[in-house]
Amino acid sequence: MSPHVRIPDTTGDRGFLGRHVLAEFWGCRHVDDPVYVERALNRVAIDAGATTLGSNVHHFGDGLGVTGIVMLAESHISIHSWPEFGYAAVDVFVCGRADPHRAIASLQRAFSPARTGLTEHFRGAPVAMPAEAG
Repeated sequence: MSPHVRIPDTTGDRGFLGRHVLAEFWGCRHVDDPVYVERALNRVAIDAGATTLGSNVHHFGDGLGVTGIVMLAESHISIHSWPEFGYAAVDVFVCGRADPHRAIASLQRAFSPARTGLTEHFRGAPVAMPAEAG
């Protein structure tokens, strides 16, 4: 089954193509360790029920952060960290049966943030289009 299927939402007959969860992690640990981050991201993909296509992590130097991404058949999971502030910006975008909230829970276990903020966007949801000008 292709991960690119329209999933009905709970508001009736409307649907969406994917869910995009953005997380703010404050007071987190291990976000300066590129090996740890890459292992964690790959574990997160499994925990979310996603299919990993590849991963890449870049370390900006001793005491500095990392940027990492796991490409998924269902889209991607990424992290950008600032360990000097104990902060990480996390992006989980999935479609199909993958669950972004299971990914966020796995990320929280991996990085132990003291505080987390979340926003969720339903991507590919139908929207009212303005009438074309004639």
